[in-house]
Amino acid sequence: MSLLDRLLHRVPVPAGSIGELAPQEDVLAVAQLREGHLVATRLGLWTPGEGGPARVSWHLISKASWSGGTLTLVVAEETGHAGAAVLLADVQRRQYSLLEPGRLPQVVQQRVTASIRTAHHRTLPGGGAWFVQRSVAGVDGVVLQVRVDPGTEADVVSDVAAAVAEQLSGGR
Repeated sequence: MSLLDRLLHRVPVPAGSIGELAPQEDVLAVAQLREGHLVATRLGLWTPGEGGPARVSWHLISKASWSGGTLTLVVAEETGHAGAAVLLADVQRRQYSLLEPGRLPQVVQQRVTASIRTAHHRTLPGGGAWFVQRSVAGVDGVVLQVRVDPGTEADVVSDVAAAVAEQLSGGR
């Protein structure tokens, strides 16, 4: 690492551990795995995969925990929209054994937590849903995400999510 990199607090990135970075996507932390690396940036977490490294945006990580040398993530995907609300479903639980964690677990926890502005659970017919206002890295403003519990009636969730999003926007 050069003197300039150290002065600017640039984190060295192992070759092949990330794809093409977006403008202003600074690297914050790197952790070594048995095969590959996890790389945290301002926009998300780069993870190794069969098709090469892929970035999971911070606002699509529902949960992150660190215990016993293992970083566990619950990753969500967008399943649709209800008005201005984004509907999500948790689709994957990923576990990474970190050989050299460095600052990565703390950076992941901080980034996931910092993206959440408010969160509350609402009971609905057949189950419920989490209503989470989150900031999305690189986007101005806050997005309402609605993560539906299994068994909850989809039509009810869509109607309630759209109404909540309209109410939060002031009826605009």
